[in-house]
Amino acid sequence: MKVCTDACVLGAWADISSAERILDIGAGTGLLSLMVAQRNENVSINAVELDEGAYIQATENAVNSPFNNRIKIFNQAIQDFHVEKLFDSIITNPPFFQSDLRSPDLKINQAHHAASLTFEDLLESVDRLLTKDGQWNILLPVDEGIVFQEMAEKSGWILIRKLTLFHQNGKKPFRRIMAFQRHKSADYPVINTDLFIYEDDGKTYHTAFRKLMKDFYLIF
Repeated sequence: MKVCTDACVLGAWADISSAERILDIGAGTGLLSLMVAQRNENVSINAVELDEGAYIQATENAVNSPFNNRIKIFNQAIQDFHVEKLFDSIITNPPFFQSDLRSPDLKINQAHHAASLTFEDLLESVDRLLTKDGQWNILLPVDEGIVFQEMAEKSGWILIRKLTLFHQNGKKPFRRIMAFQRHKSADYPVINTDLFIYEDDGKTYHTAFRKLMKDFYLIF
């Protein structure tokens, strides 16, 4: 699993400043867990990953990081994951492409399609594992994000922040990152922002993108 720009944006954008316990659903190779551990030195992280190969890589990455004492990786489905103490923050870059044609490769199916984690399963898991005042963040393609937002709001979740990600000005958006909680906050309605990766030339990194990612991209 490659390190993707959109996942990096999620890891840098999610508000985890006051979090103490974070759950990473669909951890892949551990990118998001490592990023939030870097951002908040007081947080402990549980990361759940179904695919065994990704789980092994995530474990290696966590063990070899400066944050190894704060990250625990679990190789199981989130539907079967249970804890005694709930999480006050959840981040997830879940399987998407709810209706697209599937690949003949099973691992690609699990990583990119909702074969192993439907939106309904995800919403149930978040509701079960998040504290009553907790917040959670999700990354999806734009079309899937629209569908998911409607489902989440029908389930009682309140959208509090939304970031739409573009390659550059004039191009169609390709990702949507959303933050939900159970109750309306003081700054309701939703904080809605756009982020461009590149300037209009399509080559130079946008100033706002550089600012967001400066602690994670060595080239900045």
